[in-house]
Amino acid sequence: MQDWSDIRRKVLVEGVPKREILRLHGLHWKTLEKILEYPVPPGYRRVLPRSKPKLEAHLEWMERILELDREMPKKQRHTAKRLFDRLRAERGYTGGYTMVKDFVRESRRTHREVFLPLVHRPGEAQVDFFEALAKVGGALRKVHVFCMALPYSDMYFVKAYHRECAEAFFDGHVEAFRFFGGVPLRISYDNLKIAVRVITGCHARKLTDGFLALKSHYLFESHFCTVRRPNEKGVVEGLAKYGRLNFFVPVPQEKDYDDLNSGLEAACESERTRRLRGKDAAKGVLFSDDQASFLALPPVPFEACKRASTRAGSLSLLRFDGNDYSVPVARAHHEVSVKGFVDRVELYSGSGERIASHARIWEKEKVSYIPEHYLPLLARKPGALDHAAPFLEMQLPDCFAALRRKLEAQEGHKGTKDYIAVLCLLSDHPLARVAQAVRRALPLQYPTVDIIKQYSLPEERPAVSVFRLDGREHLKGVRVDAPDLAAYGCLLGAEVRS
Repeated sequence: MQDWSDIRRKVLVEGVPKREILRLHGLHWKTLEKILEYPVPPGYRRVLPRSKPKLEAHLEWMERILELDREMPKKQRHTAKRLFDRLRAERGYTGGYTMVKDFVRESRRTHREVFLPLVHRPGEAQVDFFEALAKVGGALRKVHVFCMALPYSDMYFVKAYHRECAEAFFDGHVEAFRFFGGVPLRISYDNLKIAVRVITGCHARKLTDGFLALKSHYLFESHFCTVRRPNEKGVVEGLAKYGRLNFFVPVPQEKDYDDLNSGLEAACESERTRRLRGKDAAKGVLFSDDQASFLALPPVPFEACKRASTRAGSLSLLRFDGNDYSVPVARAHHEVSVKGFVDRVELYSGSGERIASHARIWEKEKVSYIPEHYLPLLARKPGALDHAAPFLEMQLPDCFAALRRKLEAQEGHKGTKDYIAVLCLLSDHPLARVAQAVRRALPLQYPTVDIIKQYSLPEERPAVSVFRLDGREHLKGVRVDAPDLAAYGCLLGAEVRS
């Protein structure tokens, strides 16, 4: 550049002859003409594109192959190497690989999609799930994270679940609305099966009954992205990457999902003070604009559960989501309604009465027993006490084992029945109260079930009632003589003092 500038100055300003410049610098006259024409070196410029005689006969065929590839999954599209192999095998191509590679690169660059920047208004939200690894309960497992982002303020809420399912989807909305303190006016989604039953047009959808119930409860507007166009909700798509790098690196180690989600919610809350590039204020300030546009929360939150109807079998078990849950034996062979929440499974009779509640099992082919459900049946089949599955893992205080040994030592098989009668008290009374009654009765010589029952029900003893004459004036004249206790002396064989 220094020589270029000096030559231009000598010729155009100082008037040095061109012939002298050519001699001094050893230049060709065309090179000097270019220096004088351009203030800076223009670089190499090709007047006509380089000809590709060996490839030109195949250009149309290659372009058609690459066009068809755009409709295929990304992992099943032609690479430059695969296209080169096909050219040689099917079309007798004799040229080199580099020309094919350059053609493929230029074709894909030409057809690469370009997007318009979008405007995000207050009160709008986007929803998605992403996966991450976390160590929960001492085991490394994949967790499914629900996230709702507010593009205007860039505030967001995330919560981890065992699985991406309807219960988690509904519960994520309920928890996000609680965290934000309101309901966004419009929420954008992928075409997930939890919400979409049938795609009927570019943005037209037939929705599932569960998602329609959620919309009816909170009254927000839903928007579904065009198929294979997740860029339409790019904010929450970016949140997935941000969340993995900031919330799950290093891999969190928590006792259970409650502790994991407490940490995630605290991380979401800490975002209020952060300011993003291009924003005029911190997230918390912009979030107030979002809140001003929100719909009010309804008085009662949505019941975030999956509903099913099934029948309990002969083992007093019903199956829900691949696992078995017990019901009271009186409900065996009856229809039962199930509500599956993310943390529990509730069972209801046909009349709507809740008959049981279990902790939710997220593994497969497991069984959850509530031993109290089987106590009435055990009273009729006492021989099953040591072999029935519901009672094998029943955690009882040591006083129960001592009571059983004492009763069986005194009365044998009848003592076993009496012990089962004591266990049956657990159907109506808390374990702590029955255990306290057992401890009080153990020192007695004969700790019968009736004594333990009385100790278990101290507050249920009938109150002493007083007979009043109000409204019974006709009884006021009745007199009852006091009994003569001396008459009982004949029976005792001794005189009784009056």
